[in-house]
Amino acid sequence: MAELDRIDVTLVRLLQNNARFSNKQLAAKVGLAPSSCHERLKKLWDTGVFTGAHAAVDPARFGLGLQALLMIGLTKHERDTVDTFMDHAAAVPEVTAVYLITGQYDVVVHVTVRDTTHLKNLALDNFNRQFGVTRIETSIVYEARQNPVMPDIGAVQGEEQSA
Repeated sequence: MAELDRIDVTLVRLLQNNARFSNKQLAAKVGLAPSSCHERLKKLWDTGVFTGAHAAVDPARFGLGLQALLMIGLTKHERDTVDTFMDHAAAVPEVTAVYLITGQYDVVVHVTVRDTTHLKNLALDNFNRQFGVTRIETSIVYEARQNPVMPDIGAVQGEEQSA
């Protein structure tokens, strides 16, 4: 795990809330010279603290008005079977996330599709036919709220928070 100081944590928080900040703006907010800020950001990328950056998109603007969760049971819980299935699922264009879970099902696949016909065809053509799949239960997502920001990093690491 990368050692993060107060400035690193502040940079992470700032970029999680607005990834469009320029290096100059970030440097001013944390009280560093732009060159020092740039080096810190490079270190955060190089050490894997930052794993990617993206623009949040409204799928409905592209005709993708339905989201669903596919709860999938697998016959075998062997690493090769699970890894092969997870890799296959993650490569399907309609898939937004794949989770290996505990409980009644083994995998949850979050998909974004046009409509119920698209969802049915996706399940039948891309998941039912996969080696090891024993059952699929589908739940339609009526509404979703997400928090793409990490919990308070200092509190998670057990640091004292100042008022």
